[in-house]
Amino acid sequence: MTSFIIGAHTNRSIPTEWRDDVDRNCPFCRIIAGEMPLNHLYEDDKVIAILDILPLRRGHTLVIPKAHYSRVSELPSEYASAVGQAVTKVANGLTKALGNTALNVVCNQEYAQAVPHVHYHIIPAPSFDSSAGVEPSEKAKENEIPLSRREMHQREFESREELDEDEGRVLAVRIRASL
Repeated sequence: MTSFIIGAHTNRSIPTEWRDDVDRNCPFCRIIAGEMPLNHLYEDDKVIAILDILPLRRGHTLVIPKAHYSRVSELPSEYASAVGQAVTKVANGLTKALGNTALNVVCNQEYAQAVPHVHYHIIPAPSFDSSAGVEPSEKAKENEIPLSRREMHQREFESREELDEDEGRVLAVRIRASL
């Protein structure tokens, strides 16, 4: 009888609430657990890549380790390696899908980190010669005081718009096809 009970639990997934590497209040942990919607681009046993719901630009992607770590400096090497491989794979797919090889790849630790779960942003750079809707910034006015970093981040954050669900689905299909 004991072997029957043990056999019934072989290869059973561990409920997320039992795992040590999950924060139940973390939106990324909830996305990974399937509790929140996402535009899925890539996934393996250690990493997930999704479209950002408040993108800076079209194609703005997040690469997230499935284990909850707040700081990249604390990320175990097996997750760091998996994230690095996923960043390369997804960046390659993004450049093919969007026809733009210029990317910013960023990982914030505490400073400018909105969600305390390690994640890398892959952000297509603006393409001023395309119809991407990005305008070159206005020339600085004479005697104008430059913005502080905090002010620049605030303006950038305030300019973000929520990703349209239909556009996100279409874009995700296009990017996945290029992976």
